[in-house]
Amino acid sequence: MTPEDSPQPGSAQASYEGNDQAILDEVVFRVRDLSCYYGDVEAVRNVSMDIIEREITAMVGPSGCGKTTVLRCFNRMNDLIEGARAQGMLLFKGVDLYDTRVDPVEVRRRIGMVFQKPNPFPKSIFDNIAYGPRISKTTRNKKELEGVVESSLRQAALWDEVKDRLGDSAMGLSGGQQQRLCIARTIATSPDVLLMDEPCSALDPIATAYIEELMHNLKQNYTIIIVTHNMQQAARISDRTAFFTAEVDLEKHYRYGVLVEFDDTEKIFSNPSDERTESYVTGRFG
Repeated sequence: MTPEDSPQPGSAQASYEGNDQAILDEVVFRVRDLSCYYGDVEAVRNVSMDIIEREITAMVGPSGCGKTTVLRCFNRMNDLIEGARAQGMLLFKGVDLYDTRVDPVEVRRRIGMVFQKPNPFPKSIFDNIAYGPRISKTTRNKKELEGVVESSLRQAALWDEVKDRLGDSAMGLSGGQQQRLCIARTIATSPDVLLMDEPCSALDPIATAYIEELMHNLKQNYTIIIVTHNMQQAARISDRTAFFTAEVDLEKHYRYGVLVEFDDTEKIFSNPSDERTESYVTGRFG
């Protein structure tokens, strides 16, 4: 990724001066006053949070509060939407992701994304996993590529189910298997971070349990940020939880998302600091 993976003078990383260096080293994303716009409409206002390495961070809140919009900022997917723009600061390991010198394609390789509905390519299981390494030319030969495919499928807990039919179409897999395939396809490009946008919403309870167990195992090697509407899921799998809600701009007459509270998951669900959070997690609204 360019610019070089080191903070520039005056960057937010410098604001840690005097604090514990260990805390600084664990911060993967440092977000301050991030606002998101679609054209002239402000979709999300002034989000600030730190995402810690090798933790699962859950974003929860009612529909329309900007969770997915914020998630897509972390790997610049919103750049692909005409009129979308971000304002504020979003550092990835000390580098400003929105610096004009940063290559968004490289950002999306380092920060992979798994979408709400499984989206395997109409190719073989093998070719789905091999697609990223092939186009990025990160593998030198067939044997190395085969090793990447096997390793990725093993990490996604899918290898034993498909190892004897790697040449079959990925479209013949079940929904849960397809989602794990998509996770394996993302892993194959050696990302640092996995973004997951409601990865279980289209799955049955058994497939959901597989994905949740998989995420628990993957956090040993990856930082994971997940958007979910399932409060029980957030409580089960995440280390930290960000609660978003929507407010109304009375002057301009539109809704925008705000981050209400961000803390350890146990605290969010047992002793939240904000009444709005308590109302949501206890089911009084949302």
